[in-house]
Amino acid sequence: MLDTPIVYLKGIGPQRAEVLKKELNIFTYRDLLTYYPFRYVDRTKFSTIKDIHDETQYVQIKGIIDSLEIVGLKQAKRLVVQFRDNTGIIDLVFFKGYNWMAQKLLVGKEYVVFGKPTAFNRKFNLAHPDIDLVTDDLLSQQSAFQAVYNSTEKLKVKGLDSEGIRKTIRGLVNQLQPQHLEETLSDEVKADHKLIDRYSAFKYIHCPDNAQQLKDAELRLKFDELFYIQLRLLKLNKVRAITVRGFVFSKVGEHFNDFFTNYLPFELTNAQKRVLKEIRLDVGSGRQMNRLLQGDVGSGKTMVALMSMLLAIDNGFQTCIMAPTEILAQQHLVTFKELLKSMNIEVALLTGSTKAKERKLIHAKLLSGDIKILIGTHALIEDIVQFNNLGFVVIDEQHRFGVAQRAKLRAKNNVPPHMLIMTATPIPRTLAMTLYGDLDTSLIDELPAGRKPIKTLHFMENHRLRVYGFMREQIEIGRQVYVVFPLIKESEKMDYQNLQQGCDNIVHEFPPPKYQVSIVHGKLTADQKEFEMQRFVKGETQIMVATTVIEVGVNVPNASVMVIESAERFGLSQLHQLRGRVGRGADQSYCLLLTGYKLGADSRLRMETMVRTTDGFEISEVDLKLRGPGDIEGTQQSGVMDLKLANLALDGHILQLARQAAQSVLDEDVNFDLEKNKVYEKQLAFQQQNRPNWSKIG
Repeated sequence: MLDTPIVYLKGIGPQRAEVLKKELNIFTYRDLLTYYPFRYVDRTKFSTIKDIHDETQYVQIKGIIDSLEIVGLKQAKRLVVQFRDNTGIIDLVFFKGYNWMAQKLLVGKEYVVFGKPTAFNRKFNLAHPDIDLVTDDLLSQQSAFQAVYNSTEKLKVKGLDSEGIRKTIRGLVNQLQPQHLEETLSDEVKADHKLIDRYSAFKYIHCPDNAQQLKDAELRLKFDELFYIQLRLLKLNKVRAITVRGFVFSKVGEHFNDFFTNYLPFELTNAQKRVLKEIRLDVGSGRQMNRLLQGDVGSGKTMVALMSMLLAIDNGFQTCIMAPTEILAQQHLVTFKELLKSMNIEVALLTGSTKAKERKLIHAKLLSGDIKILIGTHALIEDIVQFNNLGFVVIDEQHRFGVAQRAKLRAKNNVPPHMLIMTATPIPRTLAMTLYGDLDTSLIDELPAGRKPIKTLHFMENHRLRVYGFMREQIEIGRQVYVVFPLIKESEKMDYQNLQQGCDNIVHEFPPPKYQVSIVHGKLTADQKEFEMQRFVKGETQIMVATTVIEVGVNVPNASVMVIESAERFGLSQLHQLRGRVGRGADQSYCLLLTGYKLGADSRLRMETMVRTTDGFEISEVDLKLRGPGDIEGTQQSGVMDLKLANLALDGHILQLARQAAQSVLDEDVNFDLEKNKVYEKQLAFQQQNRPNWSKIG
């Protein structure tokens, strides 16, 4: 029944069916049934006219029509109905269908009206309210929680406003029988988590009689969505652990021990030691490692990656690290060469800018096995890049790469190499469990000793001179300063003008020869960027004016001030990333956020959050609530985030329960051999068949 085309539902017909397909992607009864309300209004509560005030959202009033009159000319024509209860009078205004409404409504009769009050000329009115004649039937059938649905202008033209959609869905729900909705959870899981049956859940989500029914329906349907995401990811992980063998790194050899004993520049934090232990257990287990390493900016992820790579080299394997930008790849090269300068390990860099002659030499040395560590950008995944024996892969800033790009690196050896996927963009726990539920997760949750928390301050535009004064003070004591401007693609031309103008202002405030300024942005060539970067790294310039090209990959311990211009135009995670460019040395560092005067509620919350905390995970949770999961990781089209009802920002507790339930099912019966678990095999196959294949798109 649920696969029946929507055109056959009573009251739909070809025209409405067509607009439902185009506007809402509703093709079948099932699609309509899973088109959920976005909120509910309590229709059992009545207000009085005198109770209405500026903050009133919706009101329901019982009263009598005193008079009605069509007024105005042409486009301004409307029906004005004077409606009275025992506390006052309010106008009901109808701009559309006024002739029909004028014939339908009766003066002197009692009605119930429901709508949103608006003020006009200091008087409240209700525009296009729901209006029903008071009858015994009406009051007895009044649903406590009336569902409200999103609609569009094109749907409204066809009579499918929220009320029209509600009536259509109610008609479908009334046709439903329990046998039309196959169960998707075993009796055991339902009993363990006190979940209602699927038929009742769909009935109550659209037509609840009370708050408890609505709560039960939401829990069941959200649990279903999150359970199957976790079941799919955890099953993938379990099957891979059983079937995909990995190289065994059986020894901790001379390179690792020599580096640890003689060349480690600082003592590892307890968090770094813990993560290294987790990685060593993985690579010694005989299964292929797939591990996500999360750690705040400056927490020492690169050191963990390097020491893991030395472990691979000790066991006779080559390693590589893929970075999203040439700047970051270059930075890794400088870091690795400095750390390994006294050890006999060949490190090479391969990017789009590598000259043909050098590239040819690198390809040859990779095949011979001479190069032990290859650092690069997307150039690493080209087919021509072949290794002698690649055993360990590090992917830095993983959110900049697609699944297909990671898969290409996995295919660089007959046995897939171990994968360490790193991110300095903290991922909220619920999002990590959903996006990376098939990966093991490690966390570096402490900063190296001696690092002071960065002080963050928020200034309005009229305090710019104070900001310049502070920059001057810091430069006088030998520090360096970043000044970052936004670069948003939609207004790229304007942004570059702002960057250039901002740079001119800074040069005017900090004139040569006493002060020197570097400028870095995306329109420079790789060589020009590198030249400007190196001037700043060497201390030849005191100020670097840049776009977000410096968000990752620049490590200048002497830079202690980050000034972010138009900070309200950045997302929270980006602000946090930029702030992480300073605070790399032992000196106190500062992040100054400059904004305009007019800030929306979201922008104000972002600034307050940045000033209040440097904890990347706390920041990521606020970011998730503000932006939603789809925006944070660009996952709207990943196929993982097909959530219609569950909200990762608010439903973390349900996700936790769903994950535990999925884990229990798989621990007992990974292949769904037991009769009670056949339902999961069937449902996963159904979801796979009906899921969009994003890999085939573009």
